[in-house]
Amino acid sequence: MLTRKQFELLMFINERIKETGVSPSFDEMKVALFLKSKSGIHRLITALEERGFIRRLPHRARALEIIKLPESASPSLARQKGFQPVVIENSTPAAKIPNAIIQDDNPLSATIPIMGTIAAGVPIEAIQDHSNDVTVPMEMLGNGEHFALEVSGESMIEAGILDGDTVIIKQQNSANNGDIIVALIDNEEATLKRLRKKGDSVALEAANPAFETRIFGPDRVAIQGKLVGLIRRY
Repeated sequence: MLTRKQFELLMFINERIKETGVSPSFDEMKVALFLKSKSGIHRLITALEERGFIRRLPHRARALEIIKLPESASPSLARQKGFQPVVIENSTPAAKIPNAIIQDDNPLSATIPIMGTIAAGVPIEAIQDHSNDVTVPMEMLGNGEHFALEVSGESMIEAGILDGDTVIIKQQNSANNGDIIVALIDNEEATLKRLRKKGDSVALEAANPAFETRIFGPDRVAIQGKLVGLIRRY
């Protein structure tokens, strides 16, 4: 999945390479996406690279290669190149999450909504539209509202959270140091990470040494919920 900004940048780079034969500069990307700093472009480039959409060519300035595109961007090109489809999701506020429904035929279980996909890797847009439901044991749920998210990525594998798992989240806007949370960054992107509070800063810590810990000011991160359970299908 791609955020709107990631999609826009990918398409801008692709069009510029087709027109000129070289990728645009970071300054050109910043202007095209109406961003205030090149650091935002760097994060978007890193996200696209880690998801396999682009590749940086070594020892060459302004050298980016498009590896694949979302199928919705250019169906004919996608078929020609064998690109894999990527869905761009719209975000939905956590306040719209439906209540858990206790099963009439089995009071020991409840149905909760799956609200889309969460990144255990680079951030992606979430929380999304209510896409499906999942039945979970009542003992997995406590007081309050709960929802589920499907995991994409491998940044939390050392915490036992794998790509393709379904995580059960208790909706709340606060958490303790060390809790695994759904963190909303800049009111646009969400990710599943371990919370570490460092003074006035908020660190989002991966459980995989291949992924770096990201540190933000407290005004840039909003807690959407806390991990309370996990479902894995084999």
